[in-house]
Amino acid sequence: MAESRTLADLSKTKAVAAAQAAEPVHERKVDKLGRAYATGKRKDAVARVWIKAGTGKFVVNGKESNDYFARPVLRMLLQQPFSLTNRAGQFDIYATVSGGGLSGQAGALRHGISKALTYYEPALRPALKAQGFLTRDPRVVERKKYGKPKARRSFQFSKR
Repeated sequence: MAESRTLADLSKTKAVAAAQAAEPVHERKVDKLGRAYATGKRKDAVARVWIKAGTGKFVVNGKESNDYFARPVLRMLLQQPFSLTNRAGQFDIYATVSGGGLSGQAGALRHGISKALTYYEPALRPALKAQGFLTRDPRVVERKKYGKPKARRSFQFSKR
C-alpha cells in the first residue's frame, strides 16, 4: 500500500537530498603501509609524492631535500603546505621528480605534497585550497613560431 505524502514533505526531502549531493565527500586515501600518494605537476616537471606519519624526513630522488634543492627559496616553497596546516615535522616524505628545471620541480613537489596531505587528512583540504596549493599552475613555455627566432621575438627591423 502506497504512503500518502504531502507536497511539503516531498519538498523537505528534496532539499535534504540536494544539500547532501552539493557537498562532496572527501575520503581518506591511504595504502596498507599507511602512505598517501599523489602526483604534482608544474611546467614540464612531474613529482610523485608519498607521505606517511613520521619525523620529518624528506627524500627527493634518493637525496636529502636540502641537498637536492640548494636554494632557500625552493626549500621554503616545499615547506609552505606544512607551515600553513601546522604539520611541520610530522610527516616523512619520499618523492621522485623528473622533467623541467629545479624551480618547476619544486612547484610540482609543492603541488604533490598538498594533494597527498589532503588524501591523508581530508580536513586540511579547505585551507590548502584557499591558498591555491591544490591548483595545477597551467602556465607553460609558449611554443616557438616559424619565421621568428623565439616565441614572440622578431628579427631586428631596418628601414633600408
